[in-house]
Amino acid sequence: MSQYFSIRSYTKNFRSHYHEYHQLVLPLHGVIDIRVGKFSGLVGVGDCVIIRNGERHEFSAHEAARFIVVDMMRLPDNIMYECNEKIVVDSALLSFTQFLEQQLNSQINQAVEQSAFALFYQLLSQQKNGKRVDKRLEPVLARIHDNLAQVLVIQELAQLACLSATQFKVVFKQSLDMTVQQYIRQCRMHKAKALITHTDMPIAIVAQQVGYQDSSAFSRQFKSFFGHSPTQ
Repeated sequence: MSQYFSIRSYTKNFRSHYHEYHQLVLPLHGVIDIRVGKFSGLVGVGDCVIIRNGERHEFSAHEAARFIVVDMMRLPDNIMYECNEKIVVDSALLSFTQFLEQQLNSQINQAVEQSAFALFYQLLSQQKNGKRVDKRLEPVLARIHDNLAQVLVIQELAQLACLSATQFKVVFKQSLDMTVQQYIRQCRMHKAKALITHTDMPIAIVAQQVGYQDSSAFSRQFKSFFGHSPTQ
């Protein structure tokens, strides 16, 4: 095995193992709860978790969540020597993982996969070391991911981070390169896409699962985010 892309799903039951190759996990839809090295917590869309060879890790995820998993014998130096197991990827790599999802779902051939891996490796080598989410935001992100069907109030989220609402908004934007509302919307839309793609749940129920009581409003938001309606 030299390098290998796959789309995977997991279960809510924690599993633990290790392997003799490096592995990167980049969420497409949903989050993974993972413990590896010094990191224990949630990894969501826009994040990458680094699992080095021989490193035992424990993980669980909602069955509807989907992840790009990359098995690699060699990591770029900036990733190999990154001191954090969880990093935030830039917009170029995030967009490329979404492109990979489409390719892998259409049975990518070997030549295309080799070219895709070369580009992935290049994008990976350009990631900035040390970019990570402020630890004060970890309980906030957990609250968001666990309560996407509920109304999420800025003041309450700020209290979880022990910050004023104004400070909270600044820290959040600095850590995740988007506003709180943009992040919540992104999480809701990606969860909705996973439910639509991988379950038989009616659109109205999907809408409720991600915080929309009005399915028409949900459909408008979905189309604005993905460029097509939930039924396409």
